Amino acid sequence: MVVYRLIEDPIFPDPDEAEPDGLLAVGGDLSPERLLSAYASGIFPWYDENSPILWWSLDPRLVMSFDKLHVSRRVKRKIRNKKYRVTFDTDFEQVIRNCAMKFRPGQAGTWIVPEMIDAYVKLHKLGFAHSVEVWNESGKLSGGLYGISLGKVFSGESMFFIEPDASKVGFSYLVQYLKNREFHFIDCQQPTGHLKSLGAEEMSRELFLEKLDEALNYSALRGVWQFMPGEYEQITNLLGCS
Repeated sequence: MVVYRLIEDPIFPDPDEAEPDGLLAVGGDLSPERLLSAYASGIFPWYDENSPILWWSLDPRLVMSFDKLHVSRRVKRKIRNKKYRVTFDTDFEQVIRNCAMKFRPGQAGTWIVPEMIDAYVKLHKLGFAHSVEVWNESGKLSGGLYGISLGKVFSGESMFFIEPDASKVGFSYLVQYLKNREFHFIDCQQPTGHLKSLGAEEMSRELFLEKLDEALNYSALRGVWQFMPGEYEQITNLLGCS
């Protein structure tokens, strides 16, 4: 088994050198430079408080193509009835902290450790990390997700929900928001039944890296994300239709 130990410079080995489970490298840090270099190479960090920083490039990779989005009848009804309200970049830190606290079956503790939170908050302030917030009718945060945007690709990191379907609503709005801005796809990273139920599909690492290179030919959509005038209503009508 060969796992690379990272040097001080924010560079990575070729993702094709990853182990069968996707593990590629160990060590380094979570500086903005290294994280952005990782995402631009199809690599992401994933570890827990009892291990060093681990870097992964999975094969296959889970990818969301915008024309594959599946919105269930139940979720459509909640969108139509305005059960929730969706915003972007309104409270990034609350979203990532809720994701860190979310219980996941078969997982002890969380991989979103304090240093990870600090690192992604920095990326948010630099305009590369973005959050989706889903608020209930009383104005309380009910779900959300966050990720990294580079070029025309959004790399989803984690999502959470407190009330039923809140994260699905937020993800659906994100898909349409990115589609309106001619993004190419969402990198969902690890295969999960939840994301597959929304339409995400597995793709070979080779093809994923090709598509990633194409998406990175464009400038990143940095800064605070928000809906254009009339866009929220347009997306609501589109998603809520029967």
